[in-house]
Amino acid sequence: MVKIYSSIYGELVEVDEIIDGVWVNMVLPTDEEIEKISDKLKTDPDFIKAALDEEERSRIEVDEDNGQVLILVDTPYIMTKEQSKLYETIPIGIMLTNLCIVTVSLRQSLILEPFLKNIIKTFYTFKKSRFILQMLYKNAELYLMCLKQIDKQSETIEESLHKSMRNKEFIQLLTLEKSLVYLSTSLKSNEIVMEKLLRYDFIKKYPDDMELLEDTIIENKQAIEMAKIYSDILTGTMDSFASLISNNLNIVMKRLTSITIVMAIPTIISSFFGMNVPIPGFDNRFAFLGLIVGSIIICYIVIKVMSKKNMF
Repeated sequence: MVKIYSSIYGELVEVDEIIDGVWVNMVLPTDEEIEKISDKLKTDPDFIKAALDEEERSRIEVDEDNGQVLILVDTPYIMTKEQSKLYETIPIGIMLTNLCIVTVSLRQSLILEPFLKNIIKTFYTFKKSRFILQMLYKNAELYLMCLKQIDKQSETIEESLHKSMRNKEFIQLLTLEKSLVYLSTSLKSNEIVMEKLLRYDFIKKYPDDMELLEDTIIENKQAIEMAKIYSDILTGTMDSFASLISNNLNIVMKRLTSITIVMAIPTIISSFFGMNVPIPGFDNRFAFLGLIVGSIIICYIVIKVMSKKNMF
């Protein structure tokens, strides 16, 4: 899907042709669409296809012959898996050409929604450098939002674990831990890209743009720190609950063993009377009653001894 937008009188309007100062948004484009845009912008098709590889790393590529720059960064993508949210990252390509800005992604990226809804006051498609930095800033904000959601979900799951320890809650915690690994790795890759933008003149930057880029780097660093903190907390929480479950299992096994020992006493005593060997008192009519009373007394003594040793 390819859509072309242009800022006209402060409003984002969809247009039909690629002209100077427009924004071309490509979401999972076909080979025909890639070829058409490449011919129009006189760009290498590999620049567009790079963002369509889920394993593509964050980087900056410069085509000095055509005066084009490709900025690849990872952006969060939220998917639902077995009643729990998994936070993954997908690459998004931002291509700066002499004519326009081109964005390419496998799915509709969450960072583009504020621009598509035209809720950012200072957003104009023809201000290409600022548009790129605004997207990077929104991307950093999106990471922070996802990390806060992960923290809230982990707290909710912990409360559930206090009530009942089931496999479901542990699987959800494992999913969140997996999400933090994805986000943390992508954030570090994005940091390298933004530091390169700060050091080198890949895109033209005005004083206000420099301030925006510095704010973006700060937001990204904050997200990296938050991801590390949440990951450490989640790892510690899972280790604690694993130890608690193991301890509870030991307590249950100890109680079951104690009950088994107590229940074995009457069985051992009564088994003597099932033998084909004469036993003293066998002919006494109170033998069975004595057997029951004796078993109760012995069980009571055993329980008292075990209670003092905290076996119950």
